[in-house]
Amino acid sequence: MSGDLSLDINIKEPRWDQSTFMGRAQHFFFVTDPRNILKSSKTLEDARVTVENYRLGVVKPGLTEDELWRAKYVYDSAFHPDTGEKMVVVGRMSAQVPMNMTITGCMLTFYRTTPAVVFWQWVNQSFNAVVNYTNRSGDAALTTNQLAAAYVSATTGAVVTALGLKSLAKRLPAVMSRFVPFFAVAAANCINIPFMRQRELKYGIPVTDENGNRLGESVTAAKSGIIQVVVSRIGMAVPAMAIPPVIMNALEKKAFMKRFPVLNAPVQVGLVGLCLVFATPLCCALFPQKSSMAVSSLEPDLQERIRQNSPHTTTIFFNKGL
Repeated sequence: MSGDLSLDINIKEPRWDQSTFMGRAQHFFFVTDPRNILKSSKTLEDARVTVENYRLGVVKPGLTEDELWRAKYVYDSAFHPDTGEKMVVVGRMSAQVPMNMTITGCMLTFYRTTPAVVFWQWVNQSFNAVVNYTNRSGDAALTTNQLAAAYVSATTGAVVTALGLKSLAKRLPAVMSRFVPFFAVAAANCINIPFMRQRELKYGIPVTDENGNRLGESVTAAKSGIIQVVVSRIGMAVPAMAIPPVIMNALEKKAFMKRFPVLNAPVQVGLVGLCLVFATPLCCALFPQKSSMAVSSLEPDLQERIRQNSPHTTTIFFNKGL
């Protein structure tokens, strides 16, 4: 060992207690911090080296505990927890606020015509497809054909859903039609996420014991993780897509907004961004990233394998994805 920093710090786990909502919220405020996407490749690489060296028992001289934790959160924001691969920038959770505030703001602004609905729903679902694939659980990659089929299925299903809801909205009051993008996004998440993570539903995701020892793959755990992610994503959309329409409906009646209609989109995007800054980490924190499940709830064959190979294990753990 080199350096003075203790090797007893457990950086395999987040800094805050993940058994509580507040601990998870603190964790995700750092992981989803939009400033992380501005980090240079060198900064990301330095963070990776610092974290991986520490795990091997090598400490950079002069490294402090706060610096170690900062490096860990920079590392976590850019590298996949299961594969260790650097994630594409727009797929990282730290890109959620700037990307979603732009896309959602435009969806809420340009919702009156069918071409606009189709275009912005396609943009939104294409972005979601990238995010869902980037933040999948497990370490098995999709083939190019599987990925293309999942993308086409997810985006087509989401856009068709949005158009169906738009046609229904014609019979509703004007203020209610503003909420069509939200209901479309909520329904689309139920389609997009399972499609983009369909390999997990077919082959399962890795499950481990409390010490991180891999016990096998479980489809049951994959279903549980995907349901949790769908709920979290819909929760993220609620404030950003439900609050701005009410505010904008009132603002558009004001003389100021009538005089400067060009302000409609920027104001809407700003309101969405304000909501997302808080909604994104708080909804990511609804469920633990490292989820757990009783062995008795798993598939019978996996239960039997675990009883034979690890008889004292009663609870398994898995990365639910984001």
